[in-house]
Amino acid sequence: MTGIPGADEYGVDVSVRESDVERALEVRPADVEPADELTFARNVFLPLTTACRYTCTYCTYYDVPGEASLLSPGEIREQCRAGAEAGCTEALFTFGDDPDDRYTAVHDQLAEWGYDSIHEYLRAACEIALEEGLLPHANPGDQTRAQMELVADVNASMGVMLETTADVQAHSGSRAKNPGQRLHTIRTAGELGVPFTTGILVGIGESWRDRAESLLAIRALHERYGHVQEVIVQPVSPNERWDEAPPDEATMRRAVAMARGVLPESVAVQVPPNLADARALLDCGVEDLGGVSPVTEDYINPDYAWPAVRELEDIADHGGVGLRERLPIYERFLPDEGVENEWVSERIGEAIRDGERYRSVLAD
Repeated sequence: MTGIPGADEYGVDVSVRESDVERALEVRPADVEPADELTFARNVFLPLTTACRYTCTYCTYYDVPGEASLLSPGEIREQCRAGAEAGCTEALFTFGDDPDDRYTAVHDQLAEWGYDSIHEYLRAACEIALEEGLLPHANPGDQTRAQMELVADVNASMGVMLETTADVQAHSGSRAKNPGQRLHTIRTAGELGVPFTTGILVGIGESWRDRAESLLAIRALHERYGHVQEVIVQPVSPNERWDEAPPDEATMRRAVAMARGVLPESVAVQVPPNLADARALLDCGVEDLGGVSPVTEDYINPDYAWPAVRELEDIADHGGVGLRERLPIYERFLPDEGVENEWVSERIGEAIRDGERYRSVLAD
């Protein structure tokens, strides 16, 4: 594949054959099999900071300088403790891609707390989560190798949405997202042995060919490193900054089926049930309903509430399949008892072995 914006700049070598693109474009829902069961995770959603270098036109997560905030260590501990008491297993940490010098208040607050960077603070936040009985899953946007290395051993898994390999108007301007940089982050996770979540956004101006190439780029990196555990197929949703119509049901059905048809069987296809009609997509190869929280809202999509677990059970019942809770790290990455592996750090392995709640999820 050539022509991915930023690919040369970030040294990303991802090759996709034209014949694979053509086959992907031919996939329809009738060409894939529905999953035998659905999975989900219980999480606490912790937006570490709302500062972000990007200003994507569909995103309500970021706040402008002067309005962006930081969760304090006390707030992190309080929310993690509430989540653990509610039966959660995952602490989902998010923040906008590296806040730049415009966010002086954020930098000043980090310095006051004794941290030189947002990633240093992320590591401390992950330690708090582990102390309170949750497994961290950090999704802090694009990361350098040094940044990811700093936090990888205190995360059960990590993630970043690729969104698209295309140069779309929704990413335009001087503060545009760079697909090459996103692919570099996904590649770095593979090099470091980090179980990883990524995905595509549907409806931000990309073409069907763009969707196929994005999924095939993810597949190529997974085939190289084996680290992608799930791929999210997420529709862009109307909000106060984005008033375009969301993708219709037929588009989502084809997009989900394409993902299932393109990706290896070991990689789960996820749809967020608060943003998409999961019932209408079950026969298209959906396997996972993502993380839902009994204690916090979806701060990236605040207009769209998490479904209750009972609603997830109803979705599974609609499809005639079972529903199973999972950890933020998929079981295929977990080591056999007494055997170390490249995917689980000593810190995370110890937490899983010692955590009764984690063991009960794995035993179900």
